[in-house]
Amino acid sequence: MNRIPVNVIQDFMIAVFEGLGTPPEDARICSEILIAADLRGIESHGVGRLKYYYDRITAGVQLTKTEIEVVKETKTTALWDGHHGMGHVIAYRAMQMAMEKAKEYGLGAVTVRNGTHFGIAGYYPLMAAEEGMMGFTVTNARPAIAPTFGTEPMLGTNPIAFAAPSDLPYPFCFDGATSITQRGKIEVAARADKPVPEGWVIDDQGNPATDPDAILEDMAKATAALLPLGGAGELYAGYKGYDLATMVEILSASLCGGVFMKDLLGFTPDGSRRPYMLGHFFLAIDIEHFCPLELSRRISGQIMRALQSSRRAPGQDRIYVAGEKEYESQALVRQRGVPVNRMLRRELQIMRDELRISGYREHI
Repeated sequence: MNRIPVNVIQDFMIAVFEGLGTPPEDARICSEILIAADLRGIESHGVGRLKYYYDRITAGVQLTKTEIEVVKETKTTALWDGHHGMGHVIAYRAMQMAMEKAKEYGLGAVTVRNGTHFGIAGYYPLMAAEEGMMGFTVTNARPAIAPTFGTEPMLGTNPIAFAAPSDLPYPFCFDGATSITQRGKIEVAARADKPVPEGWVIDDQGNPATDPDAILEDMAKATAALLPLGGAGELYAGYKGYDLATMVEILSASLCGGVFMKDLLGFTPDGSRRPYMLGHFFLAIDIEHFCPLELSRRISGQIMRALQSSRRAPGQDRIYVAGEKEYESQALVRQRGVPVNRMLRRELQIMRDELRISGYREHI
């Protein structure tokens, strides 16, 4: 495992996006969101995802020039068509619009159809938290989760993300898939040549699967599926994760007239590749329209501190709240650099050489 300085990784990502034809400002937005994942310790959605976008762009199923169409707009809401542009750019601008509406009217919501993968969902609610607002984001994704008592992948990992400002040095920020894990973590395990834990994935007979390479291959054939939060069956409330994933699917598709579930596979009936046509939903809440911001910050902070200081289990020295570990990770990654293993380094080298990007051979 090598460590590459944060600024080098971010500049390299900008060079890759620009080399593919992304306008400079859009390339900066994409790199900013990807490096935010690495800084927060979410390796599955940082530079490790760069080749993922590279492959989609070169395959022609994602466009580097983002042309957003405002289909419908009111004072507090908007419906956009992203026309298969850069998902990070679409999402960034959608949350910006939701925040602008919230500042004036208290609430702002933007829903998007024909979007593409936009990185960590938590980035967008954090945009709102930084402006003294609460933020909420969901998106659907290509099918990966089996419904409770089923084995067929039907729902995407369908993350839910929420952030709220606090009087601690960091906001509360929940960002999680509605499955136990997500495809990106299996890709990380494959690059590290490590098995995934039993209970994350099942095969088409409902048996546990642990070989990451075989899982990725079988997921492509729809013969393996991720389990929803809570796991298989009802004993540990797997139906709750399943229902949350369905809720996200509805918010992401039915408000924008978008597509859902099997129509998000990225293939036509004859097997040809096509854009993934994802749907997103963004909500911003301006706290000052409800109560003073400082009061809200203080109450959120009190809730978080009460949880952190509650009785710990034997052998445990800390209780965390959502966003705390990610906040602490940022200083460490900035100091030590972004971790890049041998397989990821090879992916970066492929993009560097194919795009003829110069100046990075010392690190990549």
